[in-house]
Amino acid sequence: MSDTHATNNETDFEIDLGPADAPAPSDDFEVDLSFGAELDEPDDGVSIDLSEPEPEPEPEEEADADDEAVLAELRETLRTQIGDWYVIHTYSGMENRVKQNLDSRVKTLGMDELIFESVVPTEEVVETRSGTRKTVTRTVLPGYVLVRMELTDASWAAVRHTPSVTGFVAHANAPVPLSLDEVEKMLAPAALAKAAAAANGPKKRTRKVEVADFKVGDSVMVVNGPFAGVHATITEINANSQRLKALVEILGRETPVDLTFNQIAKV
Repeated sequence: MSDTHATNNETDFEIDLGPADAPAPSDDFEVDLSFGAELDEPDDGVSIDLSEPEPEPEPEEEADADDEAVLAELRETLRTQIGDWYVIHTYSGMENRVKQNLDSRVKTLGMDELIFESVVPTEEVVETRSGTRKTVTRTVLPGYVLVRMELTDASWAAVRHTPSVTGFVAHANAPVPLSLDEVEKMLAPAALAKAAAAANGPKKRTRKVEVADFKVGDSVMVVNGPFAGVHATITEINANSQRLKALVEILGRETPVDLTFNQIAKV
């Protein structure tokens, strides 16, 4: 066969195998799963940010001169009141009922000169549930009620025998009064909230933010984003920004990812 005939039957194409001095292929390989996001932890492996844009933070006001005035008034009131503050233990969830029962019992027994007031310390917190923020009022000391009183055998018996009261917080069976600093710390949140509500409606201030839906260690399902349908384990929660970190299994290894609350659901 002639050279000319062989040339005419050859297919005209080229295969580019790269430069002759290219390094030999390695058994190791890398997969870029960052989806254009910067890696937060380059030293510890891949960290993937799958979260949605962080929501704009709500405007908050730090404690100002008005708050200091409220606290100063509370301190002065505590100093001038007669009697000591004691803590009584109640059945869980019965704090308000115990207060009502005790107040009624004081009037019935004519103990007004020995038992002056009872208080269920409360605080306002921002609770995140199902991705929605809501301000709720809750007890500072679940299972406890404060009582300001002169401790005598009669006043002790009146309080101790109030329904749902299980006893005083005591040392060696002797009820121990609280210091004024301890009382102020317990009553301050409610005093600040009351003062804010009285001044042209509720005033926004820095409050504790908590997550009601999830906690560290929970196993969840990713429902939105590239890893929808994948199980993950929560390792860190940021309640203020409504974001969290979780571990998902990618290519046989656990990889941290950043998510928002609405991207996950309880398993």
